[in-house]
Order: sequence, then C-alpha cells, then structure tokens
Amino acid sequence: MTAISLGPTPARREALTRRIRLLVGATIIYNVIEAVVALTAGTAASSTALIGFGLDSVIEVSSAAAVAWQFSAREHTVREAREKTTLRIIAVSFFALAAYVGIDAVRALTGTGEADRSIVGIAIAALSLAVMPFLSAAQRRAGRELGSASAVADSKQTLLCTYLSAALLVGLVLNATLNWSWADPIAALVIAVIAVKEGCDAWQGKGCCAAPATTAVPADDACGCRPGCGCCT
Repeated sequence: MTAISLGPTPARREALTRRIRLLVGATIIYNVIEAVVALTAGTAASSTALIGFGLDSVIEVSSAAAVAWQFSAREHTVREAREKTTLRIIAVSFFALAAYVGIDAVRALTGTGEADRSIVGIAIAALSLAVMPFLSAAQRRAGRELGSASAVADSKQTLLCTYLSAALLVGLVLNATLNWSWADPIAALVIAVIAVKEGCDAWQGKGCCAAPATTAVPADDACGCRPGCGCCT
C-alpha cells in the first residue's frame, strides 16, 4: 500500500471556504424570504403544512447560520475546532424539524381543522423545489472536497427542504384539486423519519471526512476518505 496525500492545497482550501460562505449566505437569504412568505400564506389559509414549512425555513436558517459562524474564522485550525459545535447545532435542528413535522402530520391525520387552498403556498413550494437542489449539491461538493462534515450536514438540511417542498407541493395541489387532505401528512411523516436519521448522522459526525493534506490514505482510495467515512456515498 502506497500512502499519498489527497487533501486540497491551502489555496484551494481558501477558495472552497469562500464558496461555502457564499452558498450559506444565499441559503440564509432565500430561507428568510421563504419563511416570511410561507408563514404569512399558511396563517391566511389556516394551513398547518404551510406553517410547518415556514418553520422549517427558520430551522434551516439556524443551521446555515451555524455553518456561517464556523467558516467566518480566518484560520483553518479555528474552523476545525468549531466543527463539532456546528454539527451539534445542525443535529438539534434536524431533531426539532422532525418533531414538529411529525406532530403536525399526526394532527392533520386526526382531522384537526381543514386548510383552504393557497396559490401562494403552491408557488413558493414549486420555487423551492427548483432552487434548493442546486444550492444543496453545490455546497455538498465543496464540503466534501474541503473535508467539512458540517458543510455536508448543512447541505443535507437544504436537500431535506427539497423533499419537504415536494411533499408540500403535492399536498397543496391535491387539497386544492381533489380535497385529498391525507396526502401531505403521510409524506410529512416520511420526511420526519429522514430528518431523524440525518440528525443522528450529524450528531455522530458522519458525512464527508475527506483526508486533509497531512493525512496518508491508501493509494487505491479514489475518494480520499478517512477509513469508514464514506465520502462517495
């Protein structure tokens, strides 16, 4: 076995750090707008699904803000030291999201209130479904190359918003056209389970663990991962 270094150079590391800062900033700005629109529309339509979607956006802002705090440090060693705290914040955000979505879905299934149709809600869900996958993929690629588990975990939070957007969109459309009120809470329960899994992974520090420049990894490891980290998954 031949040991080689696959970590990014200092210049590349700084470029990736700047990219993550920009992506996190864009995510925060979009989610603030999304939260305001969703909460306003959800309150007007008495839609617990839309209100839950808006609260999810608030949680996403907290997750992205934690990553922004980590990457605000100029020194690479300081950013690494903040990694564990950032992952804990992201994990708690996932658990909070799962708890709210799960409880809200059960309430919807038991028939506690009916929501009115919301064209604004359908529009914001469709827009999020188009925007979030690109933000998530870009941050995930940068985070994996940099070897930042927190950046990857936050990208999963953004990707989860894509799933939630799809579930919300389907639920709102079915409610508006066919009055199928059960479709959205069923999908929401699935998302809650996914959120718990991602929260557990973030808490345990799983995700991308690309080996830094000072770490020797097997020459046949195309991903450049530390043992057991599974960067390419």
